[in-house]
Amino acid sequence: MAGGITVRAAGPGDAGVLMALAAGPDASAFHRPEWQAAVERATGHEAVTLLAEQAGQAIAALPLHVVHSPLFGRALVSTGFAVGGGMIGAEAAAQSLYDAACELAVRRHCPTLELRGGPLPVGEGWHVKTDSHAGFVAPLATDDEAQLLAVPRKQRAEVRKGLAHGMEVRVGTDAQDRSMHYRVYAESVRNLGTPVFPRALFDAVLNGFGADADILTVLHEGAPVASVLSLYHQGAVLPYWGGGVHAARALRANDVMYHALMNHARRRGCDRFDFGRSKVDSGAYHFKRNWGFSPQPLAYAHWTADGAAPRDVNPLSPRYQARIALWRKLPLGFANRIGPWIARGLA
Repeated sequence: MAGGITVRAAGPGDAGVLMALAAGPDASAFHRPEWQAAVERATGHEAVTLLAEQAGQAIAALPLHVVHSPLFGRALVSTGFAVGGGMIGAEAAAQSLYDAACELAVRRHCPTLELRGGPLPVGEGWHVKTDSHAGFVAPLATDDEAQLLAVPRKQRAEVRKGLAHGMEVRVGTDAQDRSMHYRVYAESVRNLGTPVFPRALFDAVLNGFGADADILTVLHEGAPVASVLSLYHQGAVLPYWGGGVHAARALRANDVMYHALMNHARRRGCDRFDFGRSKVDSGAYHFKRNWGFSPQPLAYAHWTADGAAPRDVNPLSPRYQARIALWRKLPLGFANRIGPWIARGLA
């Protein structure tokens, strides 16, 4: 106990407190109880939230998932399947929460603890990276035309080429929207060489977030060619799971998709577009810069019980390049059958 701060596991009676902390200025969509529950329900990775209290009042929280995989081992992650995480609330409670999380990791036989955001920890066993990934957030414009003009000239020309194809844009969360999105997304990640997440995860997130999540799909001649599942949190839209089929490139369907999402989000009342994170100098990193977004360095911290290097589940890691090349060649049906089993461990 430091500074009168105690840490315990949150229980059902703490739901209101956790929702209040998740609505704070330092919280992301991945700190919300809905995200915690969706991941646990869809993948079986137990959700545990550590709650810091001082003088009987909750002041901070650290949401976690106990990730288990026969391929990638066990880890305590904040937060599963997310690009954000870490503690929220009073920064004074950070070290107490991190110490408690390390103890929890040992008790749950998790050799690695991963924090994807929040104040950086200090102490033995921690590995901190500040130069591997960047985030991209920019304000939305005031109307559709201004939004297009806000895009740099070369990228704006790509959007105009896509718009010239007269493709249909559809937004929704019903069974057809979900089916089209998963079909497009599964093909997209197979083409990138990575296994697709279980469809149950997408359904659980949509069901849990309700009006704060939806799917935008671009169709050409009635067929879906690009689709994205987005989250809405505190005035920002986060296009989280998106992609396009092979034909999307020539049609500039992904460019149309993101432009349409910006306009859709503004009509919903959003004022910021959160383009998510990308590995520095990757194709996605430069794509987002082409849209006029400025990269902001992100910090990630890992703790290992024995001081060894943390687990590596980054699909861009050199150790996976041969497997990625092989995965790209798999028949789509086969990849979609075995991919979700593998991807459960990539939380």
